[in-house]
Amino acid sequence: MFMNNEEISEVVHADWSYQSNIYEVNLRQYTPEGTFKAFSKHLPRLREMGIDILWLMPITPISPVDRQGTLGSYYAVQDYVSTNPDYGTIDDFKDLVKQSHSLGFKLIIDFVGNHTGNGHPWIKDHPEYYVYNPDGSILHPHGWKDVAQLNFNERKVWDALIDAMLFWVRECNIDGFRCDMAHLVPLDLWVEARKKITALKQDIFMLGECEVPSYHQAFDATYTWKWMHATEDFYHGKMNLFQLLMVLYSSNVEFPRNAFRAYFTSNHDENSWNGTEFEKYGSAALLVAVLSCTWNGLPLIYSGQELPNLKRLKFFDKDPIEWNGEFKLQNFYKTLLSLRKRNPALMAGNSGSTTTIISPQNETNVFSFLRKKGNDEVLVVLNCSNYTFDFKVQGVTGKFKNIFSGSDFQFTDDNFVHMDHWGYLVFEKQNE
Repeated sequence: MFMNNEEISEVVHADWSYQSNIYEVNLRQYTPEGTFKAFSKHLPRLREMGIDILWLMPITPISPVDRQGTLGSYYAVQDYVSTNPDYGTIDDFKDLVKQSHSLGFKLIIDFVGNHTGNGHPWIKDHPEYYVYNPDGSILHPHGWKDVAQLNFNERKVWDALIDAMLFWVRECNIDGFRCDMAHLVPLDLWVEARKKITALKQDIFMLGECEVPSYHQAFDATYTWKWMHATEDFYHGKMNLFQLLMVLYSSNVEFPRNAFRAYFTSNHDENSWNGTEFEKYGSAALLVAVLSCTWNGLPLIYSGQELPNLKRLKFFDKDPIEWNGEFKLQNFYKTLLSLRKRNPALMAGNSGSTTTIISPQNETNVFSFLRKKGNDEVLVVLNCSNYTFDFKVQGVTGKFKNIFSGSDFQFTDDNFVHMDHWGYLVFEKQNE
């Protein structure tokens, strides 16, 4: 049974966030040095590409106890209020935040609220902060042997976590958080945290790794795991187009009208454990990326996708992205992100922008939709098949420009467009 989205108290989004996008930074693998200073050299390039929100994976020290691999999991927190010395000092991080802000970025950091690393001082100093097995050993959630489950029945755990979040906002002037496995942490904790954070800095942004509609009481954006997995299943013939689109449409029913959903083809988990976007989607990788940037939501891009990175990055060991200076997909993403930033029709959430499906309900190969706000319109046509053909576009009129080719096209309510296999077309209406 779907929750009535009108019953959910929605957060108030920052004005700047409606046409924004998110770029996940895997600091360890981003450069050979793996430091704040080394990453800062990429800031101008990323800003030129159109990135708005930089999300840094956990920057905190990693617990040495039961460490996996040579460097351990980013998510095995040893200390909530200091930086991993491999990345640099807290002053180095503050400098990165300042540089980012000077270029127009917002910067958020990963926050791990469900568990700490097995070597966290709390285990010795505050054993009541943790959950234990019947035999008295600390519970390792989900079989993650290097981390220990926090006890949310203990109020002091809430206070300690919220104080840590406030520290980063107060001391480093960050713009919010991406919260790891957010659904495993009580919603009320996140609601309280957001309230206290916004008292320090009003226009914060919070991304929750979850797909629970009620969590939009605390988070601006949530993940679209179901959609990501469905697109992979579709490409491999495990579902048809109608079934795929039912997954996409479900957000309109299940989630609050004002909710932002983050759409992606890759992230640190997907890349390391399930494969690159090209392993998962093959010839459809860019088509799914186009939808991620044009559907009602926020696109999330992972480190190296603009290269593109064609390897699975190791999770527990040093394995740098192999930058070669070519950035073959930089202009692809720049074109899409620039469109998002300039065209109000692509605003996320309940912002006055409407989405109308153009492709017929019985269409088995093409998904096409029109985003519109006032006189601004963006038409997207996606050939979700391995066939090449001409597709009839109906219900669209006016002069449009193909954003990738730059060519003009006059739609007269009865036009055909040529579609290559797994091809994509994005048209922006040209208002006189």
